[in-house]
Amino acid sequence: MTRLIRGGRVVTATDAFDADVLIDGESIVAVGTGLSGDEEIDASGCLVLPGLVDNHTHLSMPFGGTWSCDDYTTGTAAAAAGGTTSIVDFCIQYVGGSLKDALAEWHGRADGAAHIDYGFHVAITDARPEVVAEMEQCVADGVSSFKVFMAYKGALMVDDEQFIAVLEQTGKTGGLVMVHCENGDAVVRYQKEALERGDTDPKFHASTRPPEVEGEATSRAIRLAEWTGRPLFVVHVTCEEAVKEIQAARDRGLPIFGETCIQYLYLTVEDLDRPGFEGAKYVCSPPLREAYNQHVLYQALRQGALQGISTDHCPFNFKEQKELGLGDFTKIPNGLPAIEHRLTLLYDRSVRDGHLSIIDVVRHGAWGPARIFGLDKKGALAPGFDADVVVFDPEVKHTISAETHVMNVDYDPFEGWEVQGKPRFVLSRGETVYEDGRIVSEPGRGRFVKRSLFEPAHA
Repeated sequence: MTRLIRGGRVVTATDAFDADVLIDGESIVAVGTGLSGDEEIDASGCLVLPGLVDNHTHLSMPFGGTWSCDDYTTGTAAAAAGGTTSIVDFCIQYVGGSLKDALAEWHGRADGAAHIDYGFHVAITDARPEVVAEMEQCVADGVSSFKVFMAYKGALMVDDEQFIAVLEQTGKTGGLVMVHCENGDAVVRYQKEALERGDTDPKFHASTRPPEVEGEATSRAIRLAEWTGRPLFVVHVTCEEAVKEIQAARDRGLPIFGETCIQYLYLTVEDLDRPGFEGAKYVCSPPLREAYNQHVLYQALRQGALQGISTDHCPFNFKEQKELGLGDFTKIPNGLPAIEHRLTLLYDRSVRDGHLSIIDVVRHGAWGPARIFGLDKKGALAPGFDADVVVFDPEVKHTISAETHVMNVDYDPFEGWEVQGKPRFVLSRGETVYEDGRIVSEPGRGRFVKRSLFEPAHA
């Protein structure tokens, strides 16, 4: 059976125009006028967008003695409700363990649970020679990106020797290395000094991870990538110090890429200083920054220094989870819930306020991430691509609230925000997964997607 999305304004990564979208089975077969289908979806007054790709999520992830509280069912349902139709989630290797075992564990969590399609990155935390050798099989199995942490000393952090080994291996097997840039040694020192002074509140999370810590690590990561002749993707860029390093590298012709996340565009370090322990709701790493950095991030997105806007969705309940850090900010689980709100906030706070165009939103939220992370049939409204489609109503007004969101978490960092714009229909491979405020798909329809290699010729 064919389905026709009729009467909307189609938005791509390069253009916006009035057209209909014809779907046959799981694929788009035509975009244009004069089309007909067995079933029609009325998109009058709406924007018709490719389903967004969130290349940075943490579902059911262990961290700091607890687990992120969205699993592959609740997290992908929330993603779908927000117009995201594909995610690439992080699988974490345990120190002393293998990549094979880590991926088997994450596959076990996702199998039969997801509402939308998904892939995996694998985070390497213990780059022993035998682990590095496993990267070849990961690539063969469609896991084509690898993350290293320069922070979280004693848990996730690798040293420069291990980082270089991972980079060099991708030169043999292919694959893209991603990096969390903070100087973990400096963070540990600053945290120790803060606690010795009695500075235990959530706001000290930011002051012990200052922008210079991110900037230095970004510079060092780029140099290591340059020495090894490999491309690099810098995750969750937050500040001017990091952007300058990425732009300088790209000006030298290096294949350095990066993203920011919605929390860094809309929240600030002031949120960490909310009354009582409320600031704990806003603890993530790198931390929220001074507001002026938002202008820098928007400029980097418009000028191409950054190529993506993700969520780094890593939710922990305020009660019992964030509260683990009462009296010691270093024990607050790091992460925010955001997977459901990306498209609405980008439209309401970035497009309507003139920071980005709706074409930019598609470029940075769908097309760009799909290309960089090897989702070859995702991120575009064109014949041959998967029929991942969002019919987005730009006029509907609503209020963000933990009482109404789909995410499985007891608070919302954007609580009480009055916003305009919301998905009306969301299709994943031609099947409606969200319609008029309700998830209508069943867990388990989402598929694991084997991803291709990204090998840029230049930056």
